[in-house]
Amino acid sequence: MSSLTSVSDSAPSPVPGPLWIVPLPDHHGYDHVRFKRVFTADGTRHEVVIVDLHKLLVCADRDDTDYVLKPVDDWHSGKVRGIREFLDPGNERVPQMPYVTISKRRVPGVAGWLGLAHEGVVAFRNGQHRARYLAWAGALWLPVEVHEREAVLLREICGAGEAALPGSHEELDGHDGHDGHEGHEGHEGHEGHARRF
Repeated sequence: MSSLTSVSDSAPSPVPGPLWIVPLPDHHGYDHVRFKRVFTADGTRHEVVIVDLHKLLVCADRDDTDYVLKPVDDWHSGKVRGIREFLDPGNERVPQMPYVTISKRRVPGVAGWLGLAHEGVVAFRNGQHRARYLAWAGALWLPVEVHEREAVLLREICGAGEAALPGSHEELDGHDGHDGHEGHEGHEGHEGHARRF
């Protein structure tokens, strides 16, 4: 699969609602993973944002809450095997996409002290192992869920641009870029990058 795909609830699926398919072209064992939303009830005030995975993890590495994971190569082999099995698309259970928060702070140094330069800081509420494993496995982008008040900032700092989504210029087949809830995986600059079946 060469593109990020949103699969509607009309497709055969073990879970109701849309699924997001993230390609892993160089991964051994399977070539994609599936994700569902964390918040599915109406009025949850959360959105799905498609992020550049490298940018997201750079921001996550700035988190100072002592919950920044080591690189996957430093994980115990059982942990690697466990997350690989957990994400396997052959499983009946579909994992939830990562859930994050984002804030902005001044960068170190004079420019930051003067308030002229800022940087993003991402904290994972859930799904950090998933995100780091997928980056290690070759994923370039990822759907994550974030509160609507932080969605604009997350897109600004970590959003996946057109160049990061190769081969994803597929017709929407009547899809307007929204997932049927309040999420906006087809956010600005990405209409046309999530296809429903």
